[in-house]
Amino acid sequence: MKLILKIAGFGMLLSTSACQHAGPESPPPANIPFAGLAGTNWRLVEFQSMDDAQGTKRPDDPNKYTITFHNDGSLTGRLDCNRAVGPWRNDIANATGGSLSMGPLGVTKAFCPEPSMGEFLERQLGYVRSFTITGERLNMALMADGGIIVWEPMPYGSGSADPSAPKP
Repeated sequence: MKLILKIAGFGMLLSTSACQHAGPESPPPANIPFAGLAGTNWRLVEFQSMDDAQGTKRPDDPNKYTITFHNDGSLTGRLDCNRAVGPWRNDIANATGGSLSMGPLGVTKAFCPEPSMGEFLERQLGYVRSFTITGERLNMALMADGGIIVWEPMPYGSGSADPSAPKP
């Protein structure tokens, strides 16, 4: 009887530990960026303000505003005639979205000719708190319902911020 109880107890221990493994549905640790954004290149589609008075802003040329998420947790970007570098991370993520923070960003300070969204976009990126992926679009949500920054994948051969990075 003792042998049967020991075997049953060992079986329960195995089944309990099997349920506790970290499968693909588990988020990555906080210090490792979500692999779904790592190595991807994006270009700006638009900024959607939650304030009707501001409305939606679209760039004159989407290729002048790009962002690349590197595998090491760093990012590079083009903000019109300026360049940006800095860290990125997401503590909670899955295949359709999660938390996202960027910065502090180091940005060059050249004076870009109008119309330029460079300085505006630079200010907004520091307020990004989460993201969703809808279709092929990356939607970055700003804190306190400040707006949504919408990005699309960089087309192949369009001069991404990091030509060696894989395409989404």
